[in-house]
Amino acid sequence: MSSDLRRYYADRAAEYDRVYQKPERQADLACLREALCARLKGQRVLEVACGTGYWTELIGRVAASVLATDVNPEVLAIAKARCEGIAGVRFVEADAYALTGVAGDFTAAFAGFWWSHIPKDRIPAFLSALHSMLPQGGWVIFVDNRYVPGSSTPIARTDADGNTYQNRRLQDGRSYEVLKNFPDEGEIRLLLGDAATQVQYEALTYYWLVAYRIG
Repeated sequence: MSSDLRRYYADRAAEYDRVYQKPERQADLACLREALCARLKGQRVLEVACGTGYWTELIGRVAASVLATDVNPEVLAIAKARCEGIAGVRFVEADAYALTGVAGDFTAAFAGFWWSHIPKDRIPAFLSALHSMLPQGGWVIFVDNRYVPGSSTPIARTDADGNTYQNRRLQDGRSYEVLKNFPDEGEIRLLLGDAATQVQYEALTYYWLVAYRIG
């Protein structure tokens, strides 16, 4: 994770979950919760970039176990408090780009709202490292945002590699430029390539979900 993105999420930790309170997104969020519970029930899950644990809490109630990782101690503190008392949920401070140092016997992996923050040229290496943590046939699930004009933060600029950026403002007035990409189904399938089988892509109004098995 870049130092700017890491600082942004550390500073945003206390207000991050308000994004899940938007009334118009509740139907989509209900669909995502149902899909994740169905696919991850009974699995031993590696969660990447868990943030404040919004999804960790949900998954932890149905999975056999969850090892949730994040690089920010600020958000991990919130996640730990949220998941206190849920058996089988553990947390480790770890960079999403250094997952091979995380020990565990996993059967599935999940990352919510992380793909969109990966620079395009780093996605292949990230996916390769993530896939190496799972057995053949293990499930991988990504959930992220679709760009919806009038609802999404406007795109401020696009760099030479095609990465898009938003200007995000916190409640205290501090502003950050944040990398935020919005891949379509074709781009996702192309990047997954032969490493993925049984690819299932679902586009909701505000979010997308892709689930697949390690090929």
